[in-house]
Amino acid sequence: MIGEKQEARATLRALGLRRVNQRVERPDTPVLRGMIARVAHLVEVEDHHEAA
Repeated sequence: MIGEKQEARATLRALGLRRVNQRVERPDTPVLRGMIARVAHLVEVEDHHEAA
């Protein structure tokens, strides 16, 4: 996150990401997808569906 714009760092914090290689689970919402799109160059996203 060093060298990244303050806005990108704030978005990462809002997503709950504070450290390198940290993982978080979040619900799939339009707001969340927009936040991820803003920092797509910094994060890796995986979609996990629960087996029914």
